This record gives sequence, structure tokens and C-alpha cells, in this order.
Amino acid sequence: PPALHACSSMTLRSRTPGEGGAQPNKLQSSTSSSCDPALRPIIRRRARSLPTLPERRKQAAAQRQVPVCQRRMNRVRFADALGLELTEVKVFQTGEDPSIPLHVLSRLSINSDLWYSSSDLEFTMQCLVPDFQQPADCMDFSSRLQEQQVCLERVTSSDLGLSGTIQVRNVAFEKQVSVRYTFNHWESLHEVCARWHSSIPETNGQGQVDVFAFFLPVPPFLLQLCSVVQFAARYQVNGWEYWDNNRGKNYSLTCRTHPLKMPRECEESWIHFI
Repeated sequence: PPALHACSSMTLRSRTPGEGGAQPNKLQSSTSSSCDPALRPIIRRRARSLPTLPERRKQAAAQRQVPVCQRRMNRVRFADALGLELTEVKVFQTGEDPSIPLHVLSRLSINSDLWYSSSDLEFTMQCLVPDFQQPADCMDFSSRLQEQQVCLERVTSSDLGLSGTIQVRNVAFEKQVSVRYTFNHWESLHEVCARWHSSIPETNGQGQVDVFAFFLPVPPFLLQLCSVVQFAARYQVNGWEYWDNNRGKNYSLTCRTHPLKMPRECEESWIHFI
């Protein structure tokens, strides 16, 4: 069994000078118990009273005097459907200036010239100009379509590339129309598929013609003077393949300087080029 510790008491008495030690003025006696816990003072906090009605009125008047922008600041955050940030901050160091494409710089230069000019502005720009007449404007367009089963209708150029339309005879429902093109005289080639646009009756009324639209992306760095883009149309249907390559010469467009006259009313227009 565990040992039991009894509580003991001790009485102190004064010592005589012969016994040594300091002599107290009177007899001191204290009794302490080793079993009693240490006593701690009880600390009570007084509950804080609510402000009185006049105090509350003073606080409300002080809050009304603070500007709204200082009371609460709203933060706006842009995020996509996944909650990811849509904004990104990029800090450029010395020598890391971003490169601006030439066609962007040319547009900025044109806009600045328009701003400081008091009359119509004449300038020249580089663009791809067809080296052929638009096939749809030729008298033999229908005969060429009957002969080749496929024929380019027309093509236009823009800052982003070439867009055009192709007519094919509706030989079968399943068909595929594509355009094969090159920037370096067929040392390397690229091919894009055309998409169905509409269906129209043939000129002679004997059948139906499907119109396909295509787009050839042309990088801006290739738009240099005398650069050439060549292409041909391919039509695949019923296991056969038909081509329209401008009667063996291919369709080509050459980059040339084209004079343009910009009127003053286009200064604040959204569209500066046609």
C-alpha cells in the first residue's frame, strides 16, 4: 500500500545569543501545512456596460463624417471558369524590351500621321497582289468549271493572310476540297482544308455547284517586297482527284507596294484598312 504522509507542524522559538543567529524582537511561530494547496487571489472582471444613448449618437455622427472610400475598400479580381487569374504582371529588365511586329508599328505610324495631318493622307503599304485576273470575272469560268470539276472563284488578301472561295461540281455528297500552297517556290508546301459555304445551281441549270471557303495564314514577316505565294485547289470525290492550278501556272500573289489614300473622316473609325 502507498505510504501515508502525515501532516506535521513546527514551532519556531527565538534563539539566544549563545546559540547564534540573529535575534528576533519577539517570539515568532508559524504553522504551515504541506497538504494544503497554494491559495490564489480571486480576480473578477467587471462586465463592460453598453454605451449610453448619447454616446451611441456621437459614435454614429462620427462615422457619417468619414468618407465612404475610407470606410470600406472593395477589391476586384478577374478569374476564369476554373478560378485562375486572368491578369499577369510582367516586369521587363533593361535590354528585355518586347519586340513589336512591323505591321503593328506601321499602323501606329499611320494613326499618328492622321492625327497631325490637316488633309487627306497618302501613303503606301505592302500587300499581296494577285498576278492573275479573278477567275469569276473571266468569260470562260463556267467552261473551266465543267472541264476541271473545280475552279477558284476569287481570292482577297489582308494583313492576316489570304481568303477565297472555290466552286466544285456536286458529283457526290461526300467530297473534300483543300488548297495546297507554298512560300518558297515549292521547296516546302502546306495544305489547308476548305469548308463548305453554300450550294448554288450551275449556270446551265443542269446541276448544282458547291461553294467552299478557305483561308491561308501568311505570317507578317513573310510580307516583304517581291515575296511570292503560290497555291492550287484540289478536289477529291468518288475516289478521283481533280486540280485547278491555273492551267499549269499555279495561282500566285506577289508582295508589292500599293498606294492608298486615307481620308480624314477615317481618323476615328474602327476600320482603317479594307
